[in-house]
Amino acid sequence: MESGFVFMREPGATVASPELLTVAPRTFAYRDATEYFRNGLAIDAPKREIAVRSSLDIMKFQTTLGEYNRCVDDGVCSPAEGGDSLSREVIPVTGVSYDDAVRYAAWLSERTGENWRLPTDFELAYAAADRFPDDALGIDIDDKNPATRWLADYEREARRAASTDPRPQAKGSFGVSETGLVDFGGNVWEWTSTCNRRVDLGSRAKSEEPDPRTCGIMIASGRHRSPMSSFVRNPKGGGCTVGSPPDNLGFRLIRRQSFFESVRDFARKTAADTFGLFVSAPMNRSHDEG
Repeated sequence: MESGFVFMREPGATVASPELLTVAPRTFAYRDATEYFRNGLAIDAPKREIAVRSSLDIMKFQTTLGEYNRCVDDGVCSPAEGGDSLSREVIPVTGVSYDDAVRYAAWLSERTGENWRLPTDFELAYAAADRFPDDALGIDIDDKNPATRWLADYEREARRAASTDPRPQAKGSFGVSETGLVDFGGNVWEWTSTCNRRVDLGSRAKSEEPDPRTCGIMIASGRHRSPMSSFVRNPKGGGCTVGSPPDNLGFRLIRRQSFFESVRDFARKTAADTFGLFVSAPMNRSHDEG
């Protein structure tokens, strides 16, 4: 896994920032990306209600081939596998590895003067909202009937069947989430910075806690989660650790807020919370008096 890129910036060699979507704070249900096992059998990861208190800036669209090729033209990024299209400005880049995506994020940060990175699985789920999949088998944790488990796994894999047309499509071809995120859950799976992790809940519960700096298996998310080797560009050619492989591998990035933006965001949230308490207090008193 590659990291720590430093590039020499030429005078005036800047590029426009990608179009952003700001996802407002809210509470949402998230199922952990960790693989859970109990006595050698896969079980569903826990699902929790999580209150997110700060906004998230994420690319509204997946990184396009045209955007990626500017990094290639700079001699920083490696060409995408099969990356040649006359519609490169509206077609998402595919045929890129996790390492390629990390390198592009470093290049974009240098060229824009902003801080860009891959999202975690949690952040991508938060941004995708209703479009993010729930990979649960949906069977009782104590159900030891192999037929029940086989049927649940069969139905899940059937839902994960490959697209009838795996070719990357133009922006907007796969719809918009309730938060405004475009094309998530189409035929391009998106790299995240979340390392694949396994937890055994057997009699001697143990957790494999990988080092993020050396993790070689990352989560790519789309119509389902798919653990992939970080160097893989073509998911159909191998490197998928379990289940149905993605149709294509691409990515979109998170923009880290500046210090000023973080302070402003915190102030707005605090003001909103204070106003909510101010409004609710007299209403509660009126209710009690009634």
